[in-house]
Parts: sequence; C-alpha cells; structure tokens
Amino acid sequence: MHKTQHDSEMLAEGQQVLTACAFIWREENGVKKVFLAKRADGKKFLPGVWELPGGHIDYGEEIKAGLAREIMEEFGVQINIGEVVDVFTYINEVKKSHSIEVIYFAQFTDPLEHIHPNPEDHSTFGWFAADELEKTHNSSKGETDPETTAIRKAFTILEAGK
Repeated sequence: MHKTQHDSEMLAEGQQVLTACAFIWREENGVKKVFLAKRADGKKFLPGVWELPGGHIDYGEEIKAGLAREIMEEFGVQINIGEVVDVFTYINEVKKSHSIEVIYFAQFTDPLEHIHPNPEDHSTFGWFAADELEKTHNSSKGETDPETTAIRKAFTILEAGK
C-alpha cells in the first residue's frame, strides 16, 4: 500500500500542503446523504473527528488521481470524481503547515459493502443527511468549521439540482 509522504502528522513547517477530499453522496429513500469517516483516536491531528475522506496530494500528482488513491488506501474502494464543491485553507498545528483543501463531489463506483476503513486512518464511517450533521460535531469541529460549511454548501447545490 502506497502511503503519501505528506501524512497529516509529518512535519512540514512553513510549507503549503495540498489536500483533496470527497463529498461522497447517495440518495437513500429520497434523502441525500454524505459519507463521513471518523478519524482514528490514535491520530495526532484531529483524533476522533468526523471528516470528509481524502488526504494529501503528492508532489507532481494530479489532484483527482491523488484523491482516488487516498480513497482506495483508506477504504479499499473506487470513486467517480465530479466537480469542485469548495476550496478553503487551514493551519495544521501538528505539521506546522498551511493546508489548501479542495473538495469534490464524488460517488462510490464499488458496492457499498466493499467499504473497509483502514484502522490506522479511520475507526468507523456513516451516512449523514444535512439535518444530521450536528451528530458529527465535537469540541474540535463544529458548525463554523470550514469543512462543515463546505458540506452544507454541497447539500444546497444537490438540493437545487434535485
């Protein structure tokens, strides 16, 4: 298994790091839901936090190819990647880096029963409707978090497109 050299815990002091995440969605009984994964408790950066799946893009790697690689590494499944939902930046205090996160719409192309989280990365996963997002909040990540804002934006775009 390939592991990117820009793991979320590797020191990258003063550097900019590119990350890509997937707003993987499906419709269940007429309700649109997003796939979120809970970071492993052993992680130094945001342990136990629910997040959009994805990760660091390697130097020279095409962004969508890197996102597909990350999903395969972390869950053992393939995705179809669509348009960009949002882009934002944040400071990773563990890496001491400035991260640029690009979020894409995506859907799984493999059967859902093939999803197996890598325990080094995530402890569990779930599907959440827009009105269930508060279940994923904790002291490290809440309603004003930029990723949560991007998730809400993605739901608004999906609903507008019905």
